[in-house]
Amino acid sequence: MVIDRRKALLYGSTAAIRLLLFFAFPSLPDLLTGRVEISTPVTSFKRLQEGLFLYTHNVSPYDGGVFHQAPLLLPLFALVPSSLFSPITSLLYIALDLLCANALIQIAESGEAGSSRLFTSPRRGLKWDSIAIGAAYLLNPFTIATCTGRPTSLFTNCAILHAIANAVSGKPVSSVLALGLASYLSLYPTLLLAPIILLCYDRQARDAKAPSSMGAFAIKHILVFFAATTWFLYVSYVLTGGSWEFLSSTYGVHLLLPDLTPNVGLWWYFFIEMFDSFREFFLGVFWLHLAGYVGGLSVRVRKQPLFIITALLGIFAIFKPYPSLSDTSLYFAMLPLYRHIFPLMRYTFFAMATILYATLLGPAFYYLWIYAGSGNANFFYAITLVWSLGLSEIVADSLFAVLRDEWEVERPEMKGKDVRQI
Repeated sequence: MVIDRRKALLYGSTAAIRLLLFFAFPSLPDLLTGRVEISTPVTSFKRLQEGLFLYTHNVSPYDGGVFHQAPLLLPLFALVPSSLFSPITSLLYIALDLLCANALIQIAESGEAGSSRLFTSPRRGLKWDSIAIGAAYLLNPFTIATCTGRPTSLFTNCAILHAIANAVSGKPVSSVLALGLASYLSLYPTLLLAPIILLCYDRQARDAKAPSSMGAFAIKHILVFFAATTWFLYVSYVLTGGSWEFLSSTYGVHLLLPDLTPNVGLWWYFFIEMFDSFREFFLGVFWLHLAGYVGGLSVRVRKQPLFIITALLGIFAIFKPYPSLSDTSLYFAMLPLYRHIFPLMRYTFFAMATILYATLLGPAFYYLWIYAGSGNANFFYAITLVWSLGLSEIVADSLFAVLRDEWEVERPEMKGKDVRQI
């Protein structure tokens, strides 16, 4: 068996960095676990521990309305001896990060970002090495902070990346099964089903001389997806003693937003100020807004399904009900695959400066509000708006660059020219 020395060096060094943070600074994981930028009501490691305590004492983990995570996480963590809980969970999260990076390297090596079945970019030669893309993910401060803070969203991210990796590897059934696991753990990955199926079909059509029809392929894999999620839900039903209580406690929290704990998203403050009589209407509006991007992107950027997934991950990091740094790190992990469009992006410096500005001031504004008492909720919400502005600018600018790249293939005489309106 041939061992890739560069990959081994990358994995070894980044694992060592995380081990150093976990064991040389034992108070750091607990500090980051309590940060609202990293932990949300539906991903918090502390809430997982509370649910685990109830589960191991034969009490429903959903009693009390604190635990809002998937039931199958409980037996996984219950296997860990209490005396070794902290070191073993630390190693588990490090392993998850390495699995994410390995899937990302597979995606990069497929070349799907630069050359899909329906479109080949003339700039596809401008790209980063797959190991460099893996290093960008593993050395990203957002990724390291997420790993150290141990939110359960890392399980979802790992499942999403493996769904994409299996799709570009020509394994459609494995891909939708991984997406089914991600959707079971967190509701929003269900919205990735359409672009994942498009990506799987394009890879099959590229490799097969006589591909099946798009309709039959989609129906088959939609059924596999729902069969997988149904099986996960049934196992959860058995695990919770024949109760469907976990459905409202796990997925109802995403849909109805009963917990308005502050986070880096846009929903919590809006619904704190919302009159109860308008709450259901705006919940529907917010969810329709989030889901509406799927159809538009799937039609307009049909030639590049991997970019549809990438753009949707960025949109989720902005507009989902309970976003965190974990969602941003996942989007930033996928974005370097499109190195060839970076020269076409117009506002990179402005967007990254905005992200850096919000990253540095966000904790300060939260401290002024919660601990110093010299500010109010407007302080923290204002900086989350700046954060969302920076992410929105990156998503919009990358979409412009991809469309411009496609347009220059259709109109080669316009290459390099400034276009105002066509």
